[in-house]
Amino acid sequence: MANTKQAIKRARRDARRRERNRYHLSRMRTYIKKFRRMVENGQLEEAKEFLPEVISVIYHTASKGVIHKNEAARRASRVQTLLNKALEKAQG
Repeated sequence: MANTKQAIKRARRDARRRERNRYHLSRMRTYIKKFRRMVENGQLEEAKEFLPEVISVIYHTASKGVIHKNEAARRASRVQTLLNKALEKAQG
């Protein structure tokens, strides 16, 4: 347990930040899971409409400092690629 005033304050601050970070990370993961489920179930039109929202949530999470901007770019790229491959497979 924290002993000094500064350490106590830092512990309080870190707890608030941890809660905020968990919220954003959980939200992002949920959106990605929903998107993946749509693609796996063949709901490609719905997934295509949902994609901008997923990418927006990913970059919003990075803007809050929860994930690095390069990680956000990688995740966004992967969901885009997933949809593109599914659309390509469906057409040809």
